[in-house]
Amino acid sequence: MTKPFAKSLLAAVLAGILVGSPATPVFAQQPAQTPPPTKATLQGGVPISLGVEKYHYDHSPSPFPDITAPFRAQYVNPGTLSNSPRLEQLIQDGKLNLSLQDAIALALENSMDIVVQRYNPWMADASVLKTQAGGFGYGVPGSLAVGSTATLPTLYFDPYITQAVSFSDTRFPVNNPFISGTGSATLTSLATHNATYNTTFSQGFWTGTTLNVFWDNTRSSSSSTFNFFDPAVQSSVGISFQQQLLQGFGKDVTRRNILIAENNRRIADLAFSQQVITTVTSTINAYWELVYARENVKVQQQAVTVSEKLYNDNKKQLEIGTMAPLDVTRAESELATDRQNMIVAQTTQLQDELVVKNYISKDPTASNLIDVEIVPTDKPDSPQSMQAEPFADAVKEAFANRPDVQEQLLNLKNGEIDVKATHNALLPIATLNASYSSTGLSGNSVITAASPAAGGQLVDANGNPISVVTTTGGTPVPVYVPSSVTEVTGLNRQGFPDAMSQAFHNNFPNYSIGFNFQIPIRNRSAQADSVHAQLTQRQLEAQMQQIKNSAVLDVRNTQIALEQGRAQVQAASKARELQQQTFEAEQKKYQLGASTVYNVILTQRDLITAQGTELRALANLAEAKANYERALGRTLQINSVTIAGAKKGELDRDTMIPGTLNGEVVGTDAIWKALDSKNKSGSK
Repeated sequence: MTKPFAKSLLAAVLAGILVGSPATPVFAQQPAQTPPPTKATLQGGVPISLGVEKYHYDHSPSPFPDITAPFRAQYVNPGTLSNSPRLEQLIQDGKLNLSLQDAIALALENSMDIVVQRYNPWMADASVLKTQAGGFGYGVPGSLAVGSTATLPTLYFDPYITQAVSFSDTRFPVNNPFISGTGSATLTSLATHNATYNTTFSQGFWTGTTLNVFWDNTRSSSSSTFNFFDPAVQSSVGISFQQQLLQGFGKDVTRRNILIAENNRRIADLAFSQQVITTVTSTINAYWELVYARENVKVQQQAVTVSEKLYNDNKKQLEIGTMAPLDVTRAESELATDRQNMIVAQTTQLQDELVVKNYISKDPTASNLIDVEIVPTDKPDSPQSMQAEPFADAVKEAFANRPDVQEQLLNLKNGEIDVKATHNALLPIATLNASYSSTGLSGNSVITAASPAAGGQLVDANGNPISVVTTTGGTPVPVYVPSSVTEVTGLNRQGFPDAMSQAFHNNFPNYSIGFNFQIPIRNRSAQADSVHAQLTQRQLEAQMQQIKNSAVLDVRNTQIALEQGRAQVQAASKARELQQQTFEAEQKKYQLGASTVYNVILTQRDLITAQGTELRALANLAEAKANYERALGRTLQINSVTIAGAKKGELDRDTMIPGTLNGEVVGTDAIWKALDSKNKSGSK
């Protein structure tokens, strides 16, 4: 009675361990809860915004109504380097119950990779702002061009107002007092005093035109007696322009650096999008690794429990003399191995937990997080929900969505811009110059009047005075030469208004027009720039094909991995089911006395191994799905992530990043059509 009862009790205990163990992957048997993912399928509901468009650094402060605004630096807010509040809210009783969508959201909020890369689009904004003023932009990750290499006339599109004020007081010796107007026969000096107030407005335009408008005013006084006005006020107003006719002509050429900077801004968005895709994919993989590690610990704990039971039962049978010592030693060795495997599994769980913490937090060593246990709440989907698209459709989607492909398209556009600019730089320099000005002169001048006065007496040929008798018998009267004396009777005061009136009434106009033509004889520098730009463009085209080939290979590999993962899960699930049946059959044989405890334990150990294999296959399948979505560029779309910004509590405009709401870049279709048309014409 004792031995059959012991067998029945042992069988019941083993069955209870197996059936009651949480290590059994029941989620592998769940039916599909969601349909196969498509472009329209979004996980997680409300889109997660990354806030790139929260700030706009491509706009400078307006000088109106505050004219001092452009001279004050814009303030850049410091970054937040502490963990987001969402992380604290999810921690309860020392545990962090974490769903996959929560993990993705926390990674987007806290990943330091994203925090660092988010600054690149804003730096690209500053680059656009600088080129709009006429300067060179800054480098952008993913872009192969900072600006055009063409040597062309520089245009400054920001208007400039130049105000020049100067005063001078001079006294210098006079060598010729009669010419200088001092009227002195001895060494004397001439004193002058000048005050100038000149204002100039200048600006360049995308037509290749440079415009200058000037307003010059001078007030001068001098001790010279020859000046008509003293002090004198002279005012001039005028306009001049310079127009490039060959080299530097055309808006595509003059705006070349602006166009490149705008393309680089889109490239910065794409590079940021690529970083987000990488972070999200890595977070998903780390999450499923942690899920597997936790379940594997349970499997290994179950194996230890079974081995302990086998070892203790064998010891009892050895004590009563029904078992050889070698069997006990074998059971003890198996127990030691299972305990070692459990320790390795527990260590792996701790390591995977730390990896997840690093993805979902800015500071994984924060006091409220360092000792927190992460409990994943999601289970892998069934294989039926992970269907791959036809390969041709997948490749087409990858070409439309992958950031690296779109980045290269924009690099090709930058290359075309530089080729046009360097081609234009080969032309001679032909410049048309024209100017018009009008001048007015005014100042203080004396008012004079002439009064009669006696001049010198007339004499005859001998020098004797000539006299005339005016009446008969009268006294002779000397004859004098008639003369007059000029006397200053007043001062005519005129000044700046009178000079400006003359200028605006075009009393003293000045017109000029000129043409400058400069021909380089060998033009080697421009030839080198042109050849280099074309070689760079050809290299970019080759790189484009290289990137497309890599994308095709990536799609193929991840698609194969997804199909293999589905097959492995199905095989592992079937193997576990068969091993479950084997164990149950061995258990019945043991109850009937046709088997041994050792055989039951072996079949149960095989069942535990099959459970672990199925767990590993499920985790691999979930990671293969994440990598497949990354290869197609749909990671952000599938996980409801947008590169839009938050403004006044609402989502701001989207920046059309591949993998966001519509999965396309603005102009993608047109670019592809243009490239296809170019390739077809080239093949002919």
